[in-house]
Amino acid sequence: METPDVGIPENLAVRMSMAEQYEYLRTKLSRRRTLVTAGAVAAGGLLAGCGGTGTSDQKGSVPSPATSKVPGAVVTPFGRHLAFGADPKTAMRISWQVPFAVKKPYVRVGLKPDDLSRRITAEVRDLHTPGLTGVRSAVEQYYVHAALDDLRPGTTYYYGVGHEGFDPAAPQHRSTIGEFRTAPANPEKFVFTAFGDQGVSNAAAANDHVVLRENPAFHLHAGDICYADTNGLGKKTDGYDPTYWNLFLKQNEPVSRSVPWMVTTGNHDMEAWYSPDGYGGQLARWSLPENGFDPKHAPGVYSFVYGNVGVVALDANDVSYEITANLGYTGGKQTKWLDGRLRELRATKGVDFVVVFFHHCAYSTSSHASDGGVRAEWLPLFAKHQVDLVINGHNHVYERTDAIKNGKVGRSVPIGASTDPTKDGIVYVTAGGGGRDLYGFPAGVKESYEGHVTRHGTVDTARWEKGQHTRAETVEWSRVRYRGFSLLSVEAESGSTPRLKVSALDGNGKRIDHFEVRRGH
Repeated sequence: METPDVGIPENLAVRMSMAEQYEYLRTKLSRRRTLVTAGAVAAGGLLAGCGGTGTSDQKGSVPSPATSKVPGAVVTPFGRHLAFGADPKTAMRISWQVPFAVKKPYVRVGLKPDDLSRRITAEVRDLHTPGLTGVRSAVEQYYVHAALDDLRPGTTYYYGVGHEGFDPAAPQHRSTIGEFRTAPANPEKFVFTAFGDQGVSNAAAANDHVVLRENPAFHLHAGDICYADTNGLGKKTDGYDPTYWNLFLKQNEPVSRSVPWMVTTGNHDMEAWYSPDGYGGQLARWSLPENGFDPKHAPGVYSFVYGNVGVVALDANDVSYEITANLGYTGGKQTKWLDGRLRELRATKGVDFVVVFFHHCAYSTSSHASDGGVRAEWLPLFAKHQVDLVINGHNHVYERTDAIKNGKVGRSVPIGASTDPTKDGIVYVTAGGGGRDLYGFPAGVKESYEGHVTRHGTVDTARWEKGQHTRAETVEWSRVRYRGFSLLSVEAESGSTPRLKVSALDGNGKRIDHFEVRRGH
């Protein structure tokens, strides 16, 4: 549908709400004034170290984003998403997007929604995507980030994001004010949620609503976040639409504005148009804990402690035998870091459980099967440090193993059972039903989940080997299988008998699996 000639250039009007169009016209700006469009702003980042967004296609003499003539009053922030800093008790990162370059972005924050007296300067990270002849025009996107440090543990804060010309404390913008809560100083009972492979869809939005109802302290996204890259091979021949990220961030804002959204990288998140290693887009869009082995090159690798749970995020693109675009890109540094970090977490006072999440499956019988590279590189470390729970995505199903020890079933863990990683082995969960098109299971293999338990038996499946070929294997560890949209909800308890109460919920919030992890019981 054509945009009416209302005195606003079409390529600007289509990106503005009616209220923004009215405000724009009210300023009585002449149409002769220069307007910055998505494809006509500067190629480089506003600040050094903004994530390696440059490519050889970006060079040229174009205006700096700071010279944007679009008035700040008509530029509305969207896509707010939170993430912890290195210490969730005292550090929060607030990120959002703006459709045009803005001046002097900031966050207002305070202990009451009507008293946002503290003001923190934010940074803009400009992400340029070169055009592709006959396919897409060049795209310029602007992501804004603010670091909030020295916060009080266990405290609810209110915040608003703004820039020159847009004050979130102004009466007309008060509805944009959000809130978050820092981690407690001492372990308390809390819930976190998790899934992978979300994308943009009605099912993805429905899963977001289930997450909100669980009232989690944080959410883990196990990769394949948005699917702007449709092929997921990490190559420039992949189909790619960077504006899909705009839709994704808008979709998730109702939950990510208040729930820290802790992401890691999947194969569809290797966007080859950005250096380094296809992760420049990740570095532009997200502000994640910078305590991994190399946060400027591997943004999906980090860790944090919340209450009595240590969480480790990994980038399995580094070790995957199936999709090899980034195989070995860290030169073994990630695995070495993982060994050291797991050791540190096990020695940390107050940490009862260690949870690791990443994209590619260590154990799954669905379409992508299991990744032999993940098994070879990381499973010995998981066993060495007695990891309590491993969460993956990649396969668009829910599948949960028995406790696995030395590659075999160490203990059967039927629905409702309890397991002890110190003697039984580790339970692996594929939580890939976040919202993308669903997969199935091998022919003749039935679903088996709470309320619909079928006979347990062996499953003929496969694992990926070096050289991108598969080897058949018959397994006994596939305990729960559900071919539907779903997510994990994990309740962590401390005290005299610490436990992780793990539940899987379908897209309507109905439980389809549950079990407990207790150490030394």
